[in-house]
Amino acid sequence: MHKDPHSTNASLDSSLDSSVETTVRLLPLRPASQVMQLERLGSFHQSRLSFMRTLVRRMVAENWQITSPIFDLDDEGYGTVVYQVEAKFGTFSYVLFSHYLDPENRNDRVIANQWDLTMALCEGTVDAEQLEFLRTNVPKQEAGRMDSRVLVLSRANRSVRTFEYVVNELTLGRQPNVDVIAEVGYLYRTTAAYGSGKLGMADWEKVRTKHRDFARPFAAEMFTCYMLRHFSMQQADFLAAQRGPTTAVKLHPELKRYLGIGNSTGLGMAPFLINHPLLINQWIEMRETALATAVVASEVGVDKETMARLDMATERVIQHLGEIITADERQKNSNVVVREELQALHLWLQQQAADLAITHYVWADLIQYAEQHWHVETQEVINTMLIELYPDLVDGLEEQMGAEESQQVTPEMSVSELLEIIEDKYDWALAIDFSKHESMGAFWYRSEEKMEPRLGQTNIDMGMEKEMPLGIGRLVRECYDCLRDYNSTSPSQNVAHFILKNPTFSGIVARMQTMAQSRYGDIRENLVHSDVLPIYLLRCKLSFFGVSKFDPRSRLWVRNTMFQGAPLISDFGCAIADDWQFPIKPVLPTQ
Repeated sequence: MHKDPHSTNASLDSSLDSSVETTVRLLPLRPASQVMQLERLGSFHQSRLSFMRTLVRRMVAENWQITSPIFDLDDEGYGTVVYQVEAKFGTFSYVLFSHYLDPENRNDRVIANQWDLTMALCEGTVDAEQLEFLRTNVPKQEAGRMDSRVLVLSRANRSVRTFEYVVNELTLGRQPNVDVIAEVGYLYRTTAAYGSGKLGMADWEKVRTKHRDFARPFAAEMFTCYMLRHFSMQQADFLAAQRGPTTAVKLHPELKRYLGIGNSTGLGMAPFLINHPLLINQWIEMRETALATAVVASEVGVDKETMARLDMATERVIQHLGEIITADERQKNSNVVVREELQALHLWLQQQAADLAITHYVWADLIQYAEQHWHVETQEVINTMLIELYPDLVDGLEEQMGAEESQQVTPEMSVSELLEIIEDKYDWALAIDFSKHESMGAFWYRSEEKMEPRLGQTNIDMGMEKEMPLGIGRLVRECYDCLRDYNSTSPSQNVAHFILKNPTFSGIVARMQTMAQSRYGDIRENLVHSDVLPIYLLRCKLSFFGVSKFDPRSRLWVRNTMFQGAPLISDFGCAIADDWQFPIKPVLPTQ
């Protein structure tokens, strides 16, 4: 249960005037025991702090200039395109190659070796020599090689049915039917976006320190997907004009904004959340700080206008969830339940608007009611909507989403103190009974073929000898038991002595000592349980990316949509409302 916001002695103004650390300390943040439950993390939705949202706000506000000095496509849409990007602090080139892809070779899995599009985001301008180098290597993806001028490497496949439908309608002089587009929501789907030094590209340290425009986490990767979206619509317009020079029309701007980029995310993303606990701690702490800021802001009272804005957002989410197409029964049922509960919230907000006697309301009461009566995903949708109500108060937190990932052993700490830390901070791990078969029924390993993470069944699948150390709860338990035995035979010793005797525990000791100083970061779940749902890990990270429309295909991978509803390049420099977090079908003037 969240802490009562009235128990803080600091006013909202004084909190905002102090440092981020002091603000976080004073605000009524929810405890890790509540937030870091896997099901709750898997119920997160994008917020104003998600990386797509912050990137788009930056591009619009700074009016990035994006031109295409090379747009060399043939009548079938194949060829080379180079976009030049003039951002606030630097110049970049987005180089794209459009290829013919035999239908028999169309494959969205990581094992694919051919794609409709391959792309690279590069620093500076690209000369003829570098363009030839990229033309040789970018289409090969992992089989090629990059240099440090390349920031991101990516590829994408066409949603053939939707793409051809859109181009054919435009060719005939008609706008595509919104309902047909809504079935998929995109023209292309990306299957990977590599950065941070892979394949010889610029590492994160270079990107962060040299290229301020992309110094936030995953900003360059998100921009790469945004430009893919731009090209997908530009290519559709281009092909329609080639096929029908006298009849073709361009895609309506509202349809362009509604179109996003498809994405499928599998187990490859899951280990990131476990292997980067300090970064995950920072992401979640800033999100929780934004929520707590909204709660504290309401202590002075919520006016009718703010209530009305929440009601409009509630209606939008209800429509958004109703428009999601998924065959997954769990997600389908969840969407139905959330819509029903949000409908109840909508009716309540309508009553508040009509009741002139209501003069004071605080969001803490709404949050508490939701926690006591509604589904966890409904709770987190409401939390997202509350954050959206206070952009002036929370948007500054977007600069605090980074963290240095460094876990260090504190050798002088006594073993008894470390035991106390584990009993306090890792009580959730000690509560798991690992003697049960199901508690150790799964293991994580990396496939030899593509070095991608996989999930196996203990004593059934091969590869247990190469298990990845992702079962943090089990590692904590094993280390704790060993520490207790060591402390009973060698009292008054410090951690250095323990590690000298038990070097295999140095990694988990460093993690526990480091994470004891943070509020969040460790996921409070047995990740090697036979019934573990990795899809919750994927959804959590994707929510910070800023995706929407989750469509699970199994417990191991999920489809989603990126940048659906986002502003277009033509919107840069304009005064727009950053309200596209739950995209809904547009209504065109001709419909």
